[in-house]
Amino acid sequence: MIRVGVVGYGTIGKRVADAISKQRDMVLEGVAKTRPSYEAAAAVEKGLRLFVPPSEADKFEKAGIRVSGTIEDLVKSVDVVVDATPGGVGAQNRESLYSRLGVKAVFQGGEKADVAEVSFNALANYGQAIGKRYIRVVSCNTTAILRIAAALRLWNIGIERMRVFIARRGADPKEHKKGPINDFVLDPPAIPSHHALDVKSVLPDIDIVTASIATPVTIAHVHFVYAVLGSGVSREEVLEALYRTPRIAVFEPGRGFTSVAQVIEWARDAGRPRGDVPENIVFRDTVSVSGRELFMVMAVHQESIVVPENVDAIRAAAGFKDVWKSIRLTDESLGLVTEGKRYG
Repeated sequence: MIRVGVVGYGTIGKRVADAISKQRDMVLEGVAKTRPSYEAAAAVEKGLRLFVPPSEADKFEKAGIRVSGTIEDLVKSVDVVVDATPGGVGAQNRESLYSRLGVKAVFQGGEKADVAEVSFNALANYGQAIGKRYIRVVSCNTTAILRIAAALRLWNIGIERMRVFIARRGADPKEHKKGPINDFVLDPPAIPSHHALDVKSVLPDIDIVTASIATPVTIAHVHFVYAVLGSGVSREEVLEALYRTPRIAVFEPGRGFTSVAQVIEWARDAGRPRGDVPENIVFRDTVSVSGRELFMVMAVHQESIVVPENVDAIRAAAGFKDVWKSIRLTDESLGLVTEGKRYG
């Protein structure tokens, strides 16, 4: 059993903690939070052990939230830490905690690439992360792009170049103080956006340019994907590659899927926890091949898409070598899309 602790129990951390609890080869030793909140209280009410900074313990106790020890106590008790703290905090934790205590760590895409020995996507470069001390799971948008690139490569569809235009959600649903409220913001105000560099941190040989704007929605990101493929590739071959690749869900018009909100509502109706969709959301009718040019529209549920990658990164850090077995274990435990499944 791989002993795991989650430091940071927000949007990503709580989902990763739940996913770890479902793995038959892992045990969740506890989660860490720096300030008392409804999320910290919910963790304890679920039966999780909560660890906090020693200077904040009294505040948790006064708020009626039971504490099991310090964050350092948690880190000392595990084989791998998943750091799901805000961007920049993970790098500080690496030096002050993980390095000092000799514990392996998985970081998130909000950290700079140099926080880890390898930037990670299970489909694209699992093998490079096996046994590594520090692994960085790339951001939600980068994860989605890498899955598409990996799917095409896995099924021998060459990519000459890739261009992705991203309409980012303005904030996560709970982030009531963020915007934009009534605007479309260049984010960043330059081309390429940082997403292309992030993709290349995993697949350095890919020719990719990305651009991004922030929009006044919270439900998901939307990607307009354009790629130039090798010669002689048909739309049917591209669709078959998408259908056959884990963590890519193709939604078809036969059941009325024409919007992202409908997909999230489907996830709720299907009983998925929190209405999460950790797979790429590809709309089948947007997949088009003209000559060597591929076009498609996909959505990215930013709150959950990196959760499966975190679970696989834990196994890689622990030395588990079979990428396809890890992906299967993760996806089956989380009830994700299976090979060949069509929604419609």
